[in-house]
Amino acid sequence: MQASARAYLEGGRTGDGLTALRAEVGRLMAGFAANGAIPVEPAALLPADLLIDLYGEDLRARAYTTHDPNLGEQMLRPDFTVPVAQMHMESGAAQARYAYAGPVWRRQEPGSARPVEYLQCGFEAFGDPDTARADAEVFALLAEALRGAPVSPVIGDMGLVRAGVEALSTTAPRKAALLRHLWRPARFKHLLERYAAPPRPGPSRAALLQAVENGTLTGQLAPAIGLRSPEEIIARAGLLAEDAATPPIPAAEVALLEQALAVKAPLGEALKTLRSIAADMPGLTPAIDRIEARAEALATFGIDGFQLLFEASFGRTTLEYYDGFVFGFTAESRPDLPQIAQGGRYGALTRALGREAPAVGGIIRPEALLALGGDA
Repeated sequence: MQASARAYLEGGRTGDGLTALRAEVGRLMAGFAANGAIPVEPAALLPADLLIDLYGEDLRARAYTTHDPNLGEQMLRPDFTVPVAQMHMESGAAQARYAYAGPVWRRQEPGSARPVEYLQCGFEAFGDPDTARADAEVFALLAEALRGAPVSPVIGDMGLVRAGVEALSTTAPRKAALLRHLWRPARFKHLLERYAAPPRPGPSRAALLQAVENGTLTGQLAPAIGLRSPEEIIARAGLLAEDAATPPIPAAEVALLEQALAVKAPLGEALKTLRSIAADMPGLTPAIDRIEARAEALATFGIDGFQLLFEASFGRTTLEYYDGFVFGFTAESRPDLPQIAQGGRYGALTRALGREAPAVGGIIRPEALLALGGDA
């Protein structure tokens, strides 16, 4: 790569290329400010202890970390949403809007051509109790910023996916396990298939507890292997025995969930399909109602939400803190580029930070947007 090249944009570090990029960032920030956003700039080097727990498994593995003798483990900022959410929580404000622009850093897989450093310009809104309207406003704001660019929007809702899992007739531990793997579809599917299979024969929980009382199990475990104590291994064995005795998830429910996750159509058509599925899986209905309310709210911003492409599984391979509305804008003519913009709702993240608040936001990649050309 030439020294003047940067993520997705040749010549973006010098001369006219850098000038154009700075102007594009300024345009985006001005649009966010016009919608009430306060500019913020989180530090590039952040404490890793809390952030490592807040980011999902994928991003944790891709973060650049270092150890400082005075500050402890630190990480280069892999995105803005988490540190901006931290800033909002610490401020004590009920409602606020923020805008930011700057580089983020993420390690890539060996052999990958994806950049390890690129720019994000973003907008985050906290505290609006009218979540349908807030979702619609953020989507419309980014859509306006991308006006004239050759991009196609797609929307989804992680709340629908979560509702589908919660509607299953199974134990709370199994539901929790499925929810942990929502963002890894292959693992999720494998786990769902295992929970739908007939129980495998094995020692019962009562038998394991009897073995503990007799001392036979702890004797077999001594000396302990690895970092787990015999007590921890016994507890884990008991949980496995209990899970093995759990009745399988009914095949009909698995089929309904898979049908819901496979929905991909303009939202108006998708809602009809989802309503049909919800007739047999009523736990989906509240999530479907929220999706429809959001589409109606989009009309107040001049967007026909019912014509937007809806993918029920959209967002399941992105950041794990999204727990509701998700969206993205893709340049179909440039498969070499990532999503030009993306965002969503992340109330679960604020809950993890200690003060739950309605929160939704999105980012635009200005280098990728300029690489597209167009009128944006």
